[in-house]
Amino acid sequence: MSTRAAESTVTVRPHKVRLVAIPSAVTVVVICVVAAVFLRSTPTGVLFRISDQIAMVGIGVVLAGLILLVTRPRLRADEDGVEIRNAVMTYRYPWSMVLAVSFPDGAAWARVELPEDENTPIMAIQAADGARAVQAMRELRDLRRRIGHLEG
Repeated sequence: MSTRAAESTVTVRPHKVRLVAIPSAVTVVVICVVAAVFLRSTPTGVLFRISDQIAMVGIGVVLAGLILLVTRPRLRADEDGVEIRNAVMTYRYPWSMVLAVSFPDGAAWARVELPEDENTPIMAIQAADGARAVQAMRELRDLRRRIGHLEG
């Protein structure tokens, strides 16, 4: 990648949520595995089988996957536009559609303002990240100005 291309690309991922979500997901899987191991030796009189143990581990893996969805958000902006990947959906907007990039007071994350009072949250830029979020907003706004779209 050329230096010019690297300078005109902004990539942001949330930070603090990853520090919590990843260990939490691992903990859930470990707890479910331990529960599955001890499931066969309960004195309740209920007969648990191997399939029940496998299901318990499967439940842990599914729960961990759901927890890890909060680590998925990413913002990637370049000269062509902005790509916002939130927990489930991904959106791509050309700069011509973006009216503004804002971080409303009290909001959990930034957002892209679109025509007709529409907006899309940018879950990759989270208030919990503090200075990192401020820096990400500066970089995104600077990129937008460099390519000729003034902040509205």
